[in-house]
Amino acid sequence: MLTWLKGYRRELLAGDLGAGVLVVLMLVPQGMAYAMVAGLPPVAGLYASILPALAYALFGSSMVQSVGPMAITSLMTATSLAALAPSGSELYGAMAAQMALISGVVLVLCGLLRLGFLSSFLSRPVMSGFTSGAALVIAASQLKVLLGGPLTAINPTAAAIGLLSLLLLWLARSQLGRQLQRLGLAAKSADMLSKLAPAAILLLATLLVWQQDWQHAGVALIGPIPAGLPTLGLSLSLEQLRSLLAPSLLIGFMVFLSGQSAAVTLAQRRGERINTNQELLGLGAANVASALSGGFPVTGSISRSAVNYAAGANTPLASVITALLLAVLLLTPNAWLAWLPLPALAATIIIAVIGMLDLTTPREAWRYDRADAVAWLVTFSGVLLLGVEEGVMLGVVLSLGTVIWRASRPHIAVLGRLPGSEHFRNIERYAAETHPQIVLLRIDAGVFFGNAELISDHVLQTLTGETRHLVLVMTAINLIDTTGLYALAELNQSLAARGIKLHLAEVKGPLMDKLKHSDLLLKPLSGQVFISAVSAFDQLSQELAAAPVQA
Repeated sequence: MLTWLKGYRRELLAGDLGAGVLVVLMLVPQGMAYAMVAGLPPVAGLYASILPALAYALFGSSMVQSVGPMAITSLMTATSLAALAPSGSELYGAMAAQMALISGVVLVLCGLLRLGFLSSFLSRPVMSGFTSGAALVIAASQLKVLLGGPLTAINPTAAAIGLLSLLLLWLARSQLGRQLQRLGLAAKSADMLSKLAPAAILLLATLLVWQQDWQHAGVALIGPIPAGLPTLGLSLSLEQLRSLLAPSLLIGFMVFLSGQSAAVTLAQRRGERINTNQELLGLGAANVASALSGGFPVTGSISRSAVNYAAGANTPLASVITALLLAVLLLTPNAWLAWLPLPALAATIIIAVIGMLDLTTPREAWRYDRADAVAWLVTFSGVLLLGVEEGVMLGVVLSLGTVIWRASRPHIAVLGRLPGSEHFRNIERYAAETHPQIVLLRIDAGVFFGNAELISDHVLQTLTGETRHLVLVMTAINLIDTTGLYALAELNQSLAARGIKLHLAEVKGPLMDKLKHSDLLLKPLSGQVFISAVSAFDQLSQELAAAPVQA
């Protein structure tokens, strides 16, 4: 905790100060926009960007992570609360804060229990499918706001503001950085300025609406932003907590995955390492802080974090500065924010989430592993057709199912000796030497309850009537559970009844230590334990060659 502060140096301050100022320019419109996605008043997005940032700076492990509202968690909040309370109501806001509290407490507990490894169980294709589906759902939800009404009743003025903002934002995203570089600006600075363009476009739209008084033309505005800092407190209801428990757990899971992904991505660029369990504590504390200050679930944002990093942030002090500047904004006259047009804000949301649409991953997965491509498609379709929460659950089930399915069907190779060497390779891939009475099998996975029976069946099917020795080459086996141990013991007995000896080769030290604690396999083993495949092949070949002479 606060390890970064202990070694803080004066020369780091300039970078942190500059990054803090720039990120606040990006965070103000983003925070308000994502609050709208969550079905909350825009000011809730600002509330959710102050104390959470301070809490993460205190407990988190990333030096440049920017924590606050994010599109996916905002959408999940809205989806979970849609049937429980009217959007924008006091009850709705209280329940959103309770969801942040539950998510935060669960994440803190997971961090204390060191459960960070669980993040590995959601595959990249599944995560990509979920975020891509969620991006389309969010974009579709903003079309009505963008056009000033449904397709049958479009407001021309509002639609003009929204579509023009959308065009300018797209041009800024796709062309501005390149054009600035052509004008001589450094690539890093050009990229940073292009990411800050939304703030400038929103400011321009606000000025036009105010000057032209387009409010009377039916253009929806954000409206007055309450002055002052949020009051600390939380109203709790046991009945509400029960109804919010399941969706809050899903949101907490997504908070961790999104925040962890952003933190790891930037840590790799900086040559740093992220402590997964510390991230759980940091993100959990951020959500508890958000709940106590009238916010909603928050997480790390890769876009804001990238701007923070590009702007020169060195430590979490940059996020602390951003939070303090937001607090100052709320404490000073901010009447101009009331004129910000919702169509322009909807345009920023659409552009932001469209950037989350990932078609590269499924394309690469289709070329490399069709199962992963199918997982992407199923998760993507699940989010669109079933809903966001259902899409998350489907993604988790698919990821775990894929792991189990692949582990239950390990690759098993029949080995042969490469001519003139001591190396053994798969006979299906190499012209290798074999012995008709010796079968060497390499199992490329641990032997556990999910694949033990399949492995035994495969072994028996591989043997021929000439086989007298079976050697299990165990270079790839790190684990044999109790079910696997019983399966190998039964295989040993079955082979012995057929006059075939079972041998083990290249057993790893930790695994051998475990096997020695059991009497099921090593003691009744019909064959031997060899240190290498070559020693097993040579010795058994010699024994077989000498056997007719001895007879």
